[in-house]
Amino acid sequence: MLSRVFQAYGHVCAAHPWEVIVGTITLTSCLMSMSLFTGHDKICGWNYVCSREEVPHGPENIFLTVARCAAVLYIYIQFRNLRKSGSNYLLGIAGMFTIFSSFVFSSAVVNLIQADVSGLKDALPVFLLLVDIKKASALAKLALSSKSEMEIKDHIAQGMSLIGPTMTLDAVVETLVIALGTLSGIRQVEITSNFAWLSVVTNYLAFMTFYPACLALILELSRDGHGGTPMWYFHQKFAKVLQEEEEKKPNPVIQSIKVIMSAGLVLVHAHSRWGGEPSEGILSDGLSQLDLDTLGLQQEVTPDQSLWQFYLLSALQMDTDHVIMLALAAFLTVKYIYFDYDLDTQINLINNKMSPRPEGEDCTMGISTSTKEVEDDVISTATKSRHASFIIGDDDSSSESEKESKETQTELNDLFKPLTLRASSPPRDLEECKEILNSDEGPDELTDEEIMLLVKDKHIPSYKLENILGDYKRGVAIRRKLVSRTLASASAFKNIPYDNYQYKYVDGACCENVIGYIPVPVGVAGPLLLNNKQYQVPMATTEGALVASTNRGCRALSMSNGVSSVVIGDSMTRAPVVRLPDACKASQLKRWLDIPQNFEKVKESFDSTSRFCRLQKIQTCQAGRTVYLRFIALTGDAMGMNMVSKGSERALRVLHKQFPDMETMSVSGNYCTDKKASAINWIEGRGKSVVCEATIPASVVQSILKTNVQSLVDLNISKNLIGSAMAGSVGGFNAHAANVVAALFIATGQDPAQTVTSANCITLMEAVGKDRGDLYISCTMPSIEVGTVGGGTILPPQAACLQMLGLHGASDTSPGQNAAELASVICATVLAGELSLMSALAAGHLVKSHLKHNRSQLNVIPSLPTVKEDQSSSERTKVAR
Repeated sequence: MLSRVFQAYGHVCAAHPWEVIVGTITLTSCLMSMSLFTGHDKICGWNYVCSREEVPHGPENIFLTVARCAAVLYIYIQFRNLRKSGSNYLLGIAGMFTIFSSFVFSSAVVNLIQADVSGLKDALPVFLLLVDIKKASALAKLALSSKSEMEIKDHIAQGMSLIGPTMTLDAVVETLVIALGTLSGIRQVEITSNFAWLSVVTNYLAFMTFYPACLALILELSRDGHGGTPMWYFHQKFAKVLQEEEEKKPNPVIQSIKVIMSAGLVLVHAHSRWGGEPSEGILSDGLSQLDLDTLGLQQEVTPDQSLWQFYLLSALQMDTDHVIMLALAAFLTVKYIYFDYDLDTQINLINNKMSPRPEGEDCTMGISTSTKEVEDDVISTATKSRHASFIIGDDDSSSESEKESKETQTELNDLFKPLTLRASSPPRDLEECKEILNSDEGPDELTDEEIMLLVKDKHIPSYKLENILGDYKRGVAIRRKLVSRTLASASAFKNIPYDNYQYKYVDGACCENVIGYIPVPVGVAGPLLLNNKQYQVPMATTEGALVASTNRGCRALSMSNGVSSVVIGDSMTRAPVVRLPDACKASQLKRWLDIPQNFEKVKESFDSTSRFCRLQKIQTCQAGRTVYLRFIALTGDAMGMNMVSKGSERALRVLHKQFPDMETMSVSGNYCTDKKASAINWIEGRGKSVVCEATIPASVVQSILKTNVQSLVDLNISKNLIGSAMAGSVGGFNAHAANVVAALFIATGQDPAQTVTSANCITLMEAVGKDRGDLYISCTMPSIEVGTVGGGTILPPQAACLQMLGLHGASDTSPGQNAAELASVICATVLAGELSLMSALAAGHLVKSHLKHNRSQLNVIPSLPTVKEDQSSSERTKVAR
């Protein structure tokens, strides 16, 4: 009967969490403001001089100190035991429950003993000693084993039906037993007993109202929006968790005894409190007699400070026992956060050994069982191939069979290979592992589990795994396993490959804390005829129709004598921000730099940092006493950000000698501007400034682009010029330059974030030629930030894409030539993309082309219409081949 009542109650709380939470908080706020137990306005020590309370000493003081420390230790043990579950959500939920319960408890204590808020120092340890996180974590386990919103409500309801009756009876018995202490006549025992029974009641009320509702709300809000397995899923079947809680139910005989005991205790309290002389307990008309005696009101005085200051100072005045308790709490907190990882690892190893493997399950592909089983296969692969997989150039030193085995992974079946895992059972202890690591044997003699123990002990930094192990692949594989144990989904790494990659190029240059790589489709557009030279342009993208559309533009340009380009600017910038004592000194710095001799001093220092980086000028801007110094320099075939930054730091030393009171606030003051849209890059340029142009005959416009010149010219004015101006665009006077720039940047190893400024472009179209029937088109891009050396260009696949263009590495004849030519290729490809897209828009073909090229058939709902396979050939050529 009671189980059904609590189940229905739990379902209501889980189904209406907002109402329950708001109602609970509102009721708590009312209790805080109503002063239920006392309304006394005489505050001892503030506006009244009172007789001092006798301070406990000797054995009594030692007992209180031990009790407080035991309370802190008890909470630490409870949270430490929760780590065995492996769920961070359990820890967070249990902590939330404890914090809210302690808040409500503290509020009740404040109302109970308003005259002395410092009593909280004695009350909170009692509360910690009596709070029971086990029941809260048990309900959380049941909720976390849900896979849907409906299951959350049902599981919480079933959990309440199991835990509710037992917890209610326990709370009643504990309250009645502890309340006997209030009848003892001993002051300290009575105070402690009052705090204790209040703690039990508070904990029970919080569990029965706020907690289930908040639990349901948190899990509902943190669900994965894609409908998959929730991120908080406990990976333990509900039936198993339910069975565990069923087994923990107390014996019915014991429950009956508790009921009889409760009835007897009720009689005892009734007789003691109402059957005889009034006790010194809590009076019905205000403060308890105990509290009145404590106040010992004698003389009214004028307060010398506000009430809240008095309360704050009273709470902060701590005796030796309070200091000891806080020190212990701080020590256990640090230990819990930083030094309890070893226990977790040992528990996981024990649990994995004790968990039987289902019959018939492949021991190397048990992705569905646990994160450990998945990542064991990941680690196992690390003990094999340690060589590079990407071949650049004409290196034929490997046999055909070896080349086949080194191909980049794209198939799911190749992601996790069933190789032998370096393992021993059980792992050696931590100190022995440290000795082996520092010995001549080194990490090769340690198993992967032992390496993970050293990482968790912070003896090996996670980001240095590759360098310390001397094996890039093994370092990546171990890091994957470490990370996977913290993830909600055991199969998260299933489709992120890590094998057959040359991580030596990544280390210290391109990425940190590597866990694998992301294969991106690479298409080719071309041939692109640029300055009488043909290029096959690689484009890495996941946007369908982009490569096909750009390819059509390249075809139209090739049939029109190609594209002509000119590089009109070449300069990389970095703008430190400095501050001087006042605006006058700031203006002196600005004028000092305008003197050619002074500039030459700065340039000499700047140029000394590199063989290729050469300072061209310094553009200054003053705002109050702050000066922005935009160093503009040539950087050869490198994109050059690091070069210019290094030179700027050296140049600032010269300025510091001339202006000792100058303060360098940052080497970058956003006046550069890097990776942010800005007018200064659009006007002044940054990186390579390129102009490309072409003239398309009317016949090509009609036959290939399926439109006419006048429609293109009108559309360009309305869309790219007027439309962008109406939108307040900076550098966005184009149709989709960023599409092409991003695809080329990813393919050739440029910084994708610099697409923001590199895609600055204005596209112009005019009707020219006889009868104004031909189309003149140009693209002007003032800030293409690219390089053919350094950065991502050192990665083999990206270097291969640069080789496709004949632009990998530095120019042998003229420093900076390759980078300038790459910028020209990018601008010309943007022109091809602009030409094709604008033609599709003018002809009304854009939607049809995207339905054909940008719709994965795997994701199309069967009932939706798709492009018919029997289209006529004329329909298929609406988008370029």
